[in-house]
Amino acid sequence: MRAIRAIRAGGLARCAYLLSVCALTACTVGPNFRSPRTDAPDTWQELSRAKAEVTPSVSAASDGHAASKSAIVVDSDPDPQWWHAFHDATLDALIARARAGNLDLQQAVLRIVEARMQMQSAAAQGLPNLRASASYKREQLGLKGFLQSNGVYGQVDQLGAPNSPIDAIAPGAGPGLKTRADDVLGELTSPVNLWQAGFDASWELDLFGRVRRSVEAASANVDAARESRNDALLSLEAEVAQTYLQLRGAQASREIAAHLVDDARDTLALTQSQAKVGLASTLDVKQATAALAQAQANVTPFDGQITQAANGLALLVGAQPGALDAQLMQRAPLPALPARIAVGLPSALARRRPDIRQAEAELHAATADVGVAVAQFYPDITLTGQIGTRASNASDLARWSHLFYSFGPAISLPIFEGGQLVANLHLANARQAQAALAYRKAVLVALRDVDNALAVYRTDLSHRDALSTAVDTQRSAFDLARERYAKGFVSFVDVLDAQRQLSQVQAQFVQAQTQVETDLVALYKALGGGWQDAA
Repeated sequence: MRAIRAIRAGGLARCAYLLSVCALTACTVGPNFRSPRTDAPDTWQELSRAKAEVTPSVSAASDGHAASKSAIVVDSDPDPQWWHAFHDATLDALIARARAGNLDLQQAVLRIVEARMQMQSAAAQGLPNLRASASYKREQLGLKGFLQSNGVYGQVDQLGAPNSPIDAIAPGAGPGLKTRADDVLGELTSPVNLWQAGFDASWELDLFGRVRRSVEAASANVDAARESRNDALLSLEAEVAQTYLQLRGAQASREIAAHLVDDARDTLALTQSQAKVGLASTLDVKQATAALAQAQANVTPFDGQITQAANGLALLVGAQPGALDAQLMQRAPLPALPARIAVGLPSALARRRPDIRQAEAELHAATADVGVAVAQFYPDITLTGQIGTRASNASDLARWSHLFYSFGPAISLPIFEGGQLVANLHLANARQAQAALAYRKAVLVALRDVDNALAVYRTDLSHRDALSTAVDTQRSAFDLARERYAKGFVSFVDVLDAQRQLSQVQAQFVQAQTQVETDLVALYKALGGGWQDAA
């Protein structure tokens, strides 16, 4: 017993010494990741072209909308909750509901969970592995054939024969020895029971960082999945806002079309009264009737647009079609533009855009994978151990005399892999280079998106302001044409032409107003706001 304890104590001491040496000499091979530099301009190119500020004139359209003034500034960062700038409680509620109920966003969250479980699986490779085992076997060793082929049975038979060599030594002992020999041979050649219980343990020391690089890559993949969720959230908020603004724009267009129906009905009544006193012809009456029918026909397409937008918002919040009708079908005006639009500096864009952050995380993962490929060229050292008891009867498993154990290090060194390891390293380097290019492209795309959004917003804003003036002018022209027609100074064709032009310019103004506001949403999306406060 003392000898066994001494052997075990000596083995544990040697294992402890080996572990300390391995811990001191462990290293992590492969390149270390550093965040890439972002070569961003000092200011936005579009603001340089437009002299850094957009200040349209303020004018009021006849439908009650005002062409508000907006100033673009770079001295402060964009508001992460940019939709509050529209001061619309319904829009705020829709975005909050979409955050909680959107199905695509929930799938993105589950992908984060999946990536985290993969990281935990990779980290488990660097921890000791302990397994308990128990087994029972009934074995037939097949010794009878070996004994027969070596003449053992023949020699045993000679023990009981007369005048056998054993009689010369011990007369009469031959039969008894033969009987005992037959019993021993019977036990050796009969099936046996083998009971075994114990523990197996192994631990890869990871001297060259293969496991650590795997964990690093998995952690970077978690970051990439998280940024993918953030990007999905940013896109969702922008889509909800744009769809909501399109809904309100369609309602405004329908209201204008309904007003034009009233104007056309008034014109028809005026024409009929003029015809009764001989101041208008039957042709004028028919043209006025046709104009009324045309104005009524222009109303119905907006009903379809309103329904489609409401159903689109219901899908975005994770609800069935029609679930938001009570909240949205009551007409509300388009929100006013904010007076001040902060866009920040281009140098901060890489930290705000989730797609750039995702590309950086994917580059980090690809860099760590290069370290994994490099570590495969180095030897793997694993500590293994086994302890348990083994017996032919289950009741003997608890006896110390049936103890067995083994422990010690094992080393595996690749010598010839047919070029597989080299190919894996080249593949990892190629993927890292692709990820680096993808990151650079993501930065350039983000800069382009913001510059384009600024340009579109500025030009559409100027277009809307021009249409606002045109609406006021054309409204005055239509009122003047009806007044002059009532006095008999102009023909009815002049009235119809003024009415048609007013209808067109009012519809164009509402479309331009809606487009400007959706342009602003696109600008906020390009700036990368809306995910920072997400849980």
